[in-house]
Amino acid sequence: MMLKLKIKLLTALLLGVTIVNAQTGSYKFKRNITGVNAVWHKMILPNDLYKKANAGFDDFRIFGINGKDTVEVPYLLKQRADQVSTHDITFKQLNQSSGKDGYYYTFQAPGNNTINQINLAFKQENFDWKVKLEGSNDNQTWFSILKDYRILSIKNNVTDYQFTKLSFQDAKYQYFRIAIKSPTQPDLLEAKISKTDTIKGTYQDVKYQSFNLKNDVSSKETVIDVVLSGPVPLSFLKLNAQSDFDFYRPFKIEYATDSFKTDKGIQYNYANLYVGTISSLEKPEFNFTNTIASRLKITIQNNDNKPLRLSGLELKGNIYEIIARFDQPKSEYALYYGNEKATAPLYEIEKFESKIPIDLTSVNIGEEQKNSAYSIKTEKPLFENKAWLWVLMALIIVLLGWFSFKMLRN
Repeated sequence: MMLKLKIKLLTALLLGVTIVNAQTGSYKFKRNITGVNAVWHKMILPNDLYKKANAGFDDFRIFGINGKDTVEVPYLLKQRADQVSTHDITFKQLNQSSGKDGYYYTFQAPGNNTINQINLAFKQENFDWKVKLEGSNDNQTWFSILKDYRILSIKNNVTDYQFTKLSFQDAKYQYFRIAIKSPTQPDLLEAKISKTDTIKGTYQDVKYQSFNLKNDVSSKETVIDVVLSGPVPLSFLKLNAQSDFDFYRPFKIEYATDSFKTDKGIQYNYANLYVGTISSLEKPEFNFTNTIASRLKITIQNNDNKPLRLSGLELKGNIYEIIARFDQPKSEYALYYGNEKATAPLYEIEKFESKIPIDLTSVNIGEEQKNSAYSIKTEKPLFENKAWLWVLMALIIVLLGWFSFKMLRN
């Protein structure tokens, strides 16, 4: 009787292990999750995790093990980027006039509206003008909002650059007046007045290991190679650029997607992160889609101009955060990853995100471990198997012998 009971317990234990391995065995790595004491929690992904995870994090799974029971934990992966919303303000143009200080355009909005941005569009393609912006509540007394604000447009065979956006602190008036100092009358095609609100995301500073700058005279370019400490999220770059004169230079930011060996050493393939213009009129700050990167290449097109003085850069990235629902807080939980064939999971909580509590406590993601349950074996190609090679050779010899015998008999 006792022997039968032991056999049953052993069978149940082996069956439980088999079920657990079946669910977790296709993932190479795991990290224990500690501190689970409620249903909903959040956790921040550590930087050293990005080296082994799949692009897009499709292989992320959270499993909870309680004895022989294994449950998959539904989660949402969020990146805390800036949330920018723009609301256009309805307005009408009252008049257009000129005076000794330039050309005036007056606009009226229904009610007192708060605005912080005006986008202008002109028929002219090449200009360099100074702008003054004022606000009034009675169309009589005017208050200064912007003074000697520069707008610029340059279009030729080399450059197509415009800076015609007026940005300022929140201003609440019923009337707005734009004065443009120009030797000829501007042909204003459109003016979009709007209010832009930004909810700041959560950023972390990104350190770089090396910053190598090269001014290539033959290609008339400045190329900067930046090596980071490892793969990390990246979404913001500020380039410290100075010059004795105003400048506007086409430039692009690229990140390395992979590498390959050549006679000249290791070379890299790159993909674009950002393409635009670095200018003395705008802050040299650039935002782009949060991307996992370990190496950057920044290329500035100087044309026939003197290279800019570049004294380093600042990098930031939005953190990735997991929001998960732990239905069995007493289970032992771990984050599994490292499955190249995995596809992104589909969880219902994505459709009910509004019902997730706002204030969530954080749990910890531990150090990386090799998953002992990982059971995928790499099969060798058929022709690397010596047995198959001997069989193939014997078959060829038999066929050659048969054809030779047939020819001799004929």
